[in-house]
Amino acid sequence: MPTYADLLLERAGDDHLGLVFEDRRWTWAEIVQECADRTPLLRPGMHVGLLLDNLPDYVFWLGACALKGAALVGINPTRRGAQLEADVGHTDIDLLVTEARHRNAVGSFEHVLVEDLQLPTGVPLEVDPSVQESTTLLLLFTSGSTGAPKAVVCTSGRYARLAGNGTALFGLTREDVLYQSMPMFHGNALMTSIAPATALGATVVLRRRFSASEFLPDVRRHGCTFFNYVGRSLAYVLATPPTEHDADNRLRLGFGTEASPRDMDAFTARFDCPLLENYGSSEGAISIRKVPGTPRGALGKPPEGMPVAILDDNGNECARARFDEHGALVNADEAIGEIVGLQAAAAFEGYYKNPEAEAQRVVGSAYRTGDLGYQDEDGWFWFAGRGADWLRVDSENFAAGPVESILSRWEPAVMVAVYPVPDARTGDQVMAAVEMATGTAFDPAAFGAFLQSQPDLGTKWAPRYVRVVEAMPLTGSNKVNKNPLRAEQWSAGPVFWRLGREIDYRELTEADCEALRAEFAEHERLDLLG
Repeated sequence: MPTYADLLLERAGDDHLGLVFEDRRWTWAEIVQECADRTPLLRPGMHVGLLLDNLPDYVFWLGACALKGAALVGINPTRRGAQLEADVGHTDIDLLVTEARHRNAVGSFEHVLVEDLQLPTGVPLEVDPSVQESTTLLLLFTSGSTGAPKAVVCTSGRYARLAGNGTALFGLTREDVLYQSMPMFHGNALMTSIAPATALGATVVLRRRFSASEFLPDVRRHGCTFFNYVGRSLAYVLATPPTEHDADNRLRLGFGTEASPRDMDAFTARFDCPLLENYGSSEGAISIRKVPGTPRGALGKPPEGMPVAILDDNGNECARARFDEHGALVNADEAIGEIVGLQAAAAFEGYYKNPEAEAQRVVGSAYRTGDLGYQDEDGWFWFAGRGADWLRVDSENFAAGPVESILSRWEPAVMVAVYPVPDARTGDQVMAAVEMATGTAFDPAAFGAFLQSQPDLGTKWAPRYVRVVEAMPLTGSNKVNKNPLRAEQWSAGPVFWRLGREIDYRELTEADCEALRAEFAEHERLDLLG
């Protein structure tokens, strides 16, 4: 079986346009040479951290690591303070490459700026003898329920296989032009765009950061035929004013995750481009795809030869879901369980230096996703939410623990709990419950000012909703019991919320609640409300 280095060797001497970034262009031959020119800075087994926006350097360093037998560690640039330090320290990064715009986030770590790199040129193209299928190529971060860092291992052989799988699944050819604006530290970008483009010698149009207003102009300017997305990005594009040119494009397919049925319909109608959705994760052990006949709102079915089941806490298969005449789930208590790949453990290549997290995922030959779902009597799978304390906001995964640690610094609060509540369109929003000190009232302005003063608050971490409770619900062992908080969501008050990106809180009114319910209904997600 080939490695990703083998795919790069096939592109040596290939004069087909491979990469477009702003006003610069590279053929595949030039891309491969850029990769080779970075190999003298590496050694086999070395860990290279990239704290970058979507720059061509991401593609070049990925190739250099593949040729040399090093591992690329994608660092999320929205992380801050102790969390960023934990990511870098946990993955034993030997070389941290960043850019001036992210320099302040690096802290005391030794680093190299891409702007200052002095690279040799014309380095001979060769693959280090140590490179095998099993050589670690990528460490891709995800978040677990405990907040402990988890870096998913992806070997060079697996990445090469993903390149072939993507080519077949999407029907891509060498003449396709792939628009790539999703963050490169995420597997969605690397596995559904960069990998298949390398295998085919197709063209990638790379954008530094996603921009909803520039999506259509970019697609039309470069003649893009395929794009990848995650969740809310479609909603942002649909929020831009329609134009008479919307359907005047070469797009033939978009692939992604977590878009609402309404947004998928609206996008296809407006831009004359069908969409393909898939349920999966960076771990790569399980896949559920929307196929012809998939009920509206369902995940779909796994490919043939990949058995998936919904299991309860005891490892028994849950009852099949039943629905009333309005399509509402009527037996949630017995139907909802964990989505489990029954024979998928072998496909999971593990977490770096985290055997405890691996043990939670692998039970015999089964792979436990940690996500909740249910299966109907016709075999279709449905998503029921993230398990434990996972949050997914704007397609970014993170755990509640680090956010709680920050909120606990606020002196007027006696106790805090952070948990996900559904977003009206896709994914989650952050909600916090706060128990105030006796005789102290919640001051929304003071709370907002406190959050803005926290240097390690991630860009997605500020709560959308803050509920003030008289007494935090506790378990028998005096631990916070989040189950009733999750169930009540923002229906029990008093609740304060912020409408936009600004950290500016005001009290949630009954009129606000009705407007929120209407928004959930509009996007066919009313069933997610308690």
